[in-house]
Amino acid sequence: MNGFIKTKTEYGELKFLRNKKLFIGLTSIVVVIALIVGGCAWYASDYYRADTAAIEAFMPTLSVKEECPEPGILTFGEKNERAGLIFYPGGKVEYTAYVPLMRALAARGVFCVLVEMPFNLAVLDMNAADEILNAYPEIGSWYIGGHSLGGAMAASYVAANADRFEGLVLLAAYSSADLSGTNLRVLSVFGSEDGVMNREKYDGYRSNLPTDFTEVEIEGGCHAYFGMYGEQDRDGAPTITPENQICQTADHIMEFVMHIAYGDLNAKDY
Repeated sequence: MNGFIKTKTEYGELKFLRNKKLFIGLTSIVVVIALIVGGCAWYASDYYRADTAAIEAFMPTLSVKEECPEPGILTFGEKNERAGLIFYPGGKVEYTAYVPLMRALAARGVFCVLVEMPFNLAVLDMNAADEILNAYPEIGSWYIGGHSLGGAMAASYVAANADRFEGLVLLAAYSSADLSGTNLRVLSVFGSEDGVMNREKYDGYRSNLPTDFTEVEIEGGCHAYFGMYGEQDRDGAPTITPENQICQTADHIMEFVMHIAYGDLNAKDY
């Protein structure tokens, strides 16, 4: 009888220990998941917000048509323009920070489509351009581009869709995808005071671009001034204003796309 009671007691203890380990294991999993979810939520909420005051001060000087055909998509200019640009925003930057650049380009004759990315990260929706191309068949020549991470993702996308585009516009960005064997035209623009873009990687990936790509360094420009979202961590000290850098960038992009869309630089007064 005592042996039976002892065995039953031991069984109860073993069951208790197993349940305890299971409880601790499940609790640990829940804690880890909570930490991951919380960390992702914090990371996603920690982004650069558009400077609405600066944008409103810039926008009245440019009168262009602006539409929101669906949530997360903004278009600028006329749908019958010869050239169109799909633009991916920089990583962790609110997409409306690039409204001034889009307006400046639209005023110069480029139909622009600005895309909002999930959690402000273009890496989460690299193929966003697919539906845009199908929605605007009137555009004669399509370009795709982006700022920083957005530029890198635009480059990765166009590497698999080179036959659908005339070229790529990289703003403070580089392409990890090999585009050297394509017929794409590529424009790379960056500021001389950019403290964010990794210059070693930029130079290292240079061979991924066609040998005749166009490179422009904006004197006094920085990483953040392609948009209007204030200062960016680790960026350099610019010696020009955001308005100046945006207008210079728009001029360079317009000159770049006019080669195909308008034939020569005098084809359209911008």
